[in-house]
Amino acid sequence: MANPTSVDTLLPVDVRLMMLLTSVLGWTAVALVLLAVGTWAVRHPVWTVHTLEVHGDLQHQSEEVFRTHIQDRLHGSFLTIDLNEVKAVFETVPWVRKAVVKRAFPNRIRVTLEEHQAVAFWDQGGDLSLINRQGEVFDANAENENTEALPELAGPAGQTARVKALYELLVPELAVLDRELQRLELTAQGSWRATLDNGADLELGRGEPPDVLARVRLFSSTIGQVTRQHAGRDLETADLRYPAAYALKLRGVATLEPGQLPASAIRRH
Repeated sequence: MANPTSVDTLLPVDVRLMMLLTSVLGWTAVALVLLAVGTWAVRHPVWTVHTLEVHGDLQHQSEEVFRTHIQDRLHGSFLTIDLNEVKAVFETVPWVRKAVVKRAFPNRIRVTLEEHQAVAFWDQGGDLSLINRQGEVFDANAENENTEALPELAGPAGQTARVKALYELLVPELAVLDRELQRLELTAQGSWRATLDNGADLELGRGEPPDVLARVRLFSSTIGQVTRQHAGRDLETADLRYPAAYALKLRGVATLEPGQLPASAIRRH
């Protein structure tokens, strides 16, 4: 029996070209048919997304809000919809920190949300945002939300984690005095300042959070001695910038001339 390849090579060039063209056209026709069938199948109404399920944290948004404002922005069928695009759309909604999107056969899209849990305001040069538990800064409309009691942290750009770390160290230390930290600020010059819930201002000095914490511990462990000597008068200001001492002013107690050590100054021996 003759080898087919050998026989083909004996055919005239124009015949071989005609056979090749016929083969190409045949496979092209098959590909077009398969493409048409695939397109018809993908676009079949059975794959239309009928349900958008929203689960997870919904403290600041409702499922109805998502359906109204999000569904019109989603395009494609159950098979063709871009899940990354759906994820990105949901994560643009205020208060949404993270969205996990999955297909649920045959025609549902399931979205699980994680909302930001605000722990403080963040003041960066007068631009007020919010900080979540992870230390991330996010923008959200805080009006009519339960954020009035949140403390205010402030500092230069990129210093959010550092300020939050010191805040978390100081909260239990000041709780010993039955006081809450209302504002903590890291200035552009590197100094720390704090305001308590009674309006008292504290100059905390420079340093990393452990250094500042040590000075605050000296203050919290001895301030009671001073207030008892002055009939329990409330604190107005305190200067904790010294490594082994601090100076303070009590409301209604006169201070000395500048340069003199106040009677209410405390030294550690």
